[in-house]
Amino acid sequence: MILFLLRRLAYAVPIALAVSAVCFALVFLAPGDPLSSVLPADASAELVEQLKAQYGFDKPVPVQFAKWVGRALQGDLGTSIATGRPVASEIRHAIANTFVLAVFACAVGFTLGVSFGAVAGYFQSRWIDRVVTALAVAGVSVPHYWLGMVLVIVFSVLWNALPAMGMGSSGSADWAWDWEHIRFVVLPAVTLSVIPTSILARTVRALVADILSREFVIALKAKGLGERRIFLHVVKNAAPTAIAVMGVQLGYLLGGSILVETVFSWPGTGFLLNTAIFQRDVPLLQGTILFLALFFVALNLVVDLVQPLLDPRIQRT
Repeated sequence: MILFLLRRLAYAVPIALAVSAVCFALVFLAPGDPLSSVLPADASAELVEQLKAQYGFDKPVPVQFAKWVGRALQGDLGTSIATGRPVASEIRHAIANTFVLAVFACAVGFTLGVSFGAVAGYFQSRWIDRVVTALAVAGVSVPHYWLGMVLVIVFSVLWNALPAMGMGSSGSADWAWDWEHIRFVVLPAVTLSVIPTSILARTVRALVADILSREFVIALKAKGLGERRIFLHVVKNAAPTAIAVMGVQLGYLLGGSILVETVFSWPGTGFLLNTAIFQRDVPLLQGTILFLALFFVALNLVVDLVQPLLDPRIQRT
């Protein structure tokens, strides 16, 4: 297990470097100057050159990348061009907001996905199985941003039941665990949970249907074991794979919610990435992508370590 952990940690280094290099290249291949979004139209040539030297844009791209990697290894992700604040503090605030959203979405997705999938697999080929399968297919086919706009129109505009955007009253970006703030997370969390729910439901449905056809389940039925006890055995055997799938989906929720956070003006990492892209804020964009890539690797590592605890048949060497 220790060798497996060390090997996976060693894999994280080239993954982070590759993601950073691709991001770096794509940003500098795009037309325009990263400083054009913050400089006035009548900026003097001296001011432009001064800012380029300050942010290192006067150096060749490979040199810029090498210097950025060196600073990142020391915990310095640079300074945002748009705000002038350290990138690390910007990411720290945004990831906390995204984590709140992801926790709610993950809770909804895991609960509904496992429940629907288990019921559909247990009653396979019946009407409830067909309904769950149809809903799961529809769930993975519906675009996030479109569903979010529909929910805003229905629950915010027509019914005036839930707030349409933001994460607090009066535009506040400070989270608190009370109903006043939870109301703001309902619509984006439900929007984000649709795809994980659908994927998990289809996965669990296939797992349960496969486990029910195995010999040990037939033997348990032959011994007269109750349906409830058999169902618990089936769930226990399906849990490791379900957790692995949900772990991957949690990573996507943290890093792939750009459109949803933009639709609901939720100040998380997705909204931060969207802002950095449109403002061509290179240090902020690089730092955010690097952090999300490392978090995704760490999350997969945690899932791999938890699986053997749930199912001793899984060995990590």
